[in-house]
Amino acid sequence: MSKGTEFVAVDLGAESGRVVLAQLAEGRMRLEPVHRFANGPVQVLDHLHWDILRLFSEVKQGIARCGQNNGAGLAGIAVSTWGVDFALLDEAGELLRVPYCYRDPRTEGMMDRVFARMPRDELFRHTGIQFMPLNSLYQLYATALTEPKVLDAAATFLMIPDLLNYWLSGVKSCELTIASTSQLLAVDEQAWARPVLDRLALPASVFPELVAPGTVLGALHGTVADAVALPEVPIIASAAHDTAAAVAATPVLPGNDQFAYINSGTWSIIGLELDAPVISDSSLEHNFTNERGVGGKYMYRKNNMGLWLLQECRREWAGAGQSLGYAELTELAARAPVCGPIVEPDHESFLAQGAMTPRIAAFCRATGQTPPDGIGATVRCVLESLALKYRWIIDRLEETTGRAVPVVHLMGGGSKSSLLCRATANATGRRVIAGPAEATVAGNVMLQAIATGHLDAIAQGRAVVRDSFALTEYEPQDREQWEAAYKRFLAMRESTSTWL
Repeated sequence: MSKGTEFVAVDLGAESGRVVLAQLAEGRMRLEPVHRFANGPVQVLDHLHWDILRLFSEVKQGIARCGQNNGAGLAGIAVSTWGVDFALLDEAGELLRVPYCYRDPRTEGMMDRVFARMPRDELFRHTGIQFMPLNSLYQLYATALTEPKVLDAAATFLMIPDLLNYWLSGVKSCELTIASTSQLLAVDEQAWARPVLDRLALPASVFPELVAPGTVLGALHGTVADAVALPEVPIIASAAHDTAAAVAATPVLPGNDQFAYINSGTWSIIGLELDAPVISDSSLEHNFTNERGVGGKYMYRKNNMGLWLLQECRREWAGAGQSLGYAELTELAARAPVCGPIVEPDHESFLAQGAMTPRIAAFCRATGQTPPDGIGATVRCVLESLALKYRWIIDRLEETTGRAVPVVHLMGGGSKSSLLCRATANATGRRVIAGPAEATVAGNVMLQAIATGHLDAIAQGRAVVRDSFALTEYEPQDREQWEAAYKRFLAMRESTSTWL
């Protein structure tokens, strides 16, 4: 590994974004966030959109700051974002519509309309992807039905990180890991799912070339290079899906594949890393997904609601004049009783923005529970409910694969919450290794380094991650109390319906 090699990693999430300057030197990775900015959907009349031009401006500002902080030159730039959302471009490469947010209501009822054309089990055999109304497939079908002129004018379909890569490099392509979130990709090959496109009368011509994670797309486009005062740095399609980047950076020891991962952020992503997809009746029943990872792996997992519930509560409390940081919220939650009221985090009532605490209270009353009393109890309710849902999913992963899972790697922002990590160990009855919090950025940089020859392979990159970031281990405790809580959780699930 070259000493002092530096990369730029753009980590764009549904709540915020960062541009990070990363240095690889002497077997260590050092991350320096140089630019942070807010993100969130923008309400325009009846619809939710992403302010994509502002986001691109923020990305360029961050890249420029990296250039100012780095006198030796940059080895690469790569973007990782959330999945499913996309843009449509015309023949000239211009946006036809500001990209919609996956929470936009236009997809209501679209799953049933798609199933009328291609049944659920057949669609799963072709794509292997979890059924969620926010998937690109249902968003695109909504466009076909409600905005046919837009789709008729479309020449190119690009996922959000692919759009940013295009604006940075001038190259149109779809990176494999982010494309697989769309439910438009063939499960067993690097190709778009033509049987699905044909059955739904979606234009195959708009879908560009698919590229593997770690592909060098080209140099920083001249107009951008001039704007940020940098030379033509390589633009790399790293793992463009933030979860794939995080899983790539899982700090496992070589040869140890008996683990589950949880990437904890706005969403909770819980799964296994496998060599092949699992297309089975059990997978379909439990609504598991087979998304593409790095190194030819599949991420067999489930997408679930995560810290979104807490983020919305926090926004609500701030609007009422109580602006509390996550550390303060954790301190308040630590004082609340353990294993109090619980919710099913993926109940359909928790999907929308706003008024989260009344919805949590209403769910508790509807399931015969006393709602949490106060901020601390609400925070504990959310975190412990997430931990119990993790138990349910990991148990199902073991059942469908026959693989024992004694260890859980919990990464992402949630790994900074000792309360969530400890609850996960207690609820699952498994050892939890927490960290790194910066897993997405670490994986993004790792794959850039492999693409440019500064690291040899994923195993070496994971060793760098293990040696670079502090990890904390949690052993399960209070098993009787948590087993009782899990039985309550199972009973509650029986009495409610979920949307995931």
